[in-house]
Amino acid sequence: MRILIIEDEVTLSKTLSDGLKEFGYQSDVAENISDGRYFLDIRNYDLVLLDWMLPDGNGVDLIGEIKSKAPKTAIIILSARDDKESEIEALRSGADDYIKKPFDFEILVVRIEAKLRFGGSNIIEIDDLIINPEEEKILYKGVEVELKGKPFEVLTHLAMHKDQIVSKEQLLDAIWEEPELVTPNVIEVAINQIRQKMDKPLGITTIETVRRRGYRFCFPKKV
Repeated sequence: MRILIIEDEVTLSKTLSDGLKEFGYQSDVAENISDGRYFLDIRNYDLVLLDWMLPDGNGVDLIGEIKSKAPKTAIIILSARDDKESEIEALRSGADDYIKKPFDFEILVVRIEAKLRFGGSNIIEIDDLIINPEEEKILYKGVEVELKGKPFEVLTHLAMHKDQIVSKEQLLDAIWEEPELVTPNVIEVAINQIRQKMDKPLGITTIETVRRRGYRFCFPKKV
């Protein structure tokens, strides 16, 4: 599970990131709305921890953008505002939960678990193809496809950005925790695995190479 933390208090954001890692969550940290938008454009998140007051605007104003792009991504507002009106405004704007600062970290984790447990499914269904990121499972016409690990993550990321051209650099940044430590060649290896283990046996094409620009999910497209 991947979480985006949009919080300008450096000490708090680091505490959240380190704490969530101990519970098995991957996280990215943005200190303002602009950086938050950058991460939301290149990665898919299960949940966003969003501060209300940020240096370049109100976090609440970002809720609509997040939900329009990823309606199944849960959003928890973190705010020093303790008045009822602010909580109502955040929830009516589309937030899934509202937590007042200061808060107990264990309570936050429980609330996160609840939102992820009861939140919407991120399953991708396109014609006869079903991709289930939560269970790392692919079904085509009811038959399971054996594709795991990074190739599965690459396929899922491209499918979530269907019809968009995604560069190697964007894929590295979105999927690998330390992209600077690997070479772009790992993307080619993952794409080749998808084509060898999935496309060729099934007689379909899921990903096309766009010369000098990257890759695009193009299913359904018959070979």
